Amino acid sequence: MAKTLEEIQQFIKENDIEMVDFKLTDIDGRWRHLSIPAERLTQSTMEQGIGFDGSNYGYAPVENSDMVFIPVLDSAVIDRYAEIPTLSMIGDVKIIDLPNNRPFDQYPRNVAIRALEYMKETGVADQMIIGPEYEFYIFDEVKYSNNDYNSFARIQSPQAAVSAGKAENNNGYQLLPGAGYHNSLPTDIRNDLRSRMCLSMKDWGIDVKYHHPEVGGSGQMEIEVELGDMLKLADNTMSAKYVIKNEAVLDGVTATFMPKPLASEAGNGMHVHMLLFKDGKPVFYDSERYAQLSETAHYFMGGLLAHARSLCAITNPSTNSYKRLIPGFEAPVTIGYAMSNRSAVIRIPAYAKTPETKRFELRNPDATCNPYYAYAAILMAGLDGIKNKIDPHEKGWGPYDFNLYTLSEEEKAKLTGLPSTLDEAIKELENDHDYLTAGGVFPERLLDQLIARYKKTSDMITKRPNPMEFAMYYDL
Repeated sequence: MAKTLEEIQQFIKENDIEMVDFKLTDIDGRWRHLSIPAERLTQSTMEQGIGFDGSNYGYAPVENSDMVFIPVLDSAVIDRYAEIPTLSMIGDVKIIDLPNNRPFDQYPRNVAIRALEYMKETGVADQMIIGPEYEFYIFDEVKYSNNDYNSFARIQSPQAAVSAGKAENNNGYQLLPGAGYHNSLPTDIRNDLRSRMCLSMKDWGIDVKYHHPEVGGSGQMEIEVELGDMLKLADNTMSAKYVIKNEAVLDGVTATFMPKPLASEAGNGMHVHMLLFKDGKPVFYDSERYAQLSETAHYFMGGLLAHARSLCAITNPSTNSYKRLIPGFEAPVTIGYAMSNRSAVIRIPAYAKTPETKRFELRNPDATCNPYYAYAAILMAGLDGIKNKIDPHEKGWGPYDFNLYTLSEEEKAKLTGLPSTLDEAIKELENDHDYLTAGGVFPERLLDQLIARYKKTSDMITKRPNPMEFAMYYDL
């Protein structure tokens, strides 16, 4: 897309654009938006920005909640989900100040930008490359209710085996639980929808690697994207979720990134592949070391593993996240690393053999995270490992070149696990967050606000009865 205001204005004229829509990220990682008539996008907009009340976005109170956002011009894309011809852009948020406005240090995109600046200041690398994998479910219909007299969640999925006896699902192509992986047409009833999602993602500047049905037999899907710059991929993660959800709505169905919508099916993760470059050269490659990963790469993994339990509060910030991180569903539960081992929290793909692709993936994150915070926190944990030379092998975190799920209970007791609840992750973050505040990347008041929000959410859900409790205790 265009790089200058003049190019954007010319594009608006040539494409009969009537509205310009600005999308901003709140503290939880949801997009909010504001629209202006296209003719109001002027040089003044770029210099003075557009004002809004940042206190309504969930951030910690500051001395001045009146803020402005400045459009990021090269993020412009036609938003085909709006009926009126609309050009969409994201924005960078600043606090109004004299003589010049200053970046709002709690704003997610600014945190990610500061993390990258800090990385460069350390001299370790000048570019972080990541590649998230987007897993999600597509359902025909989802209904839920939460009040004192009516609490339920009802999901309809034509692919689920439970739907086989319904008159409207009489073609016989249902799937057993856990049998969805790479199933072909006609069983893969969402193939064309996923293709439309990928084509629309391309319009939004997202390079798709491939798409396919995932393990969950009730409609689980995956779209994997090409590796790219961390900030760009954080922007793209927001765009990808927007596109996937809206394409589903256009198709008359619904898509969810909820980590564990179904108890007996695989959950939705968002595995994050990562590698560092400096002066155009890969930092993580060494042909003589384990898995061809350099000493720096091992230290980076050591940082991730050392802070894995507190990191979960940022990468897995929902109570539902911990219903996914359980044994038996290809989700990691053990703090460790290994080659091609999906039961370890860090997996080193065996197929990535060249210096430019040598990397590892963190397997615990899910898409309930705010991607800017999550990717920044991952980077900060890794940099802390490099700074303190945390060797994961010396710490006893691997390599685990065996299936961690099949160990005896005695052997499992020797391992360190990820948190099993959000409350547990919150406590870890309270006690271990200095690696996040290094270099002023994560402001203390932002972490305090996040912790307060997580506690409030967990407390609210813990105190509310759920339907399973009625089944187990109603007649006692």
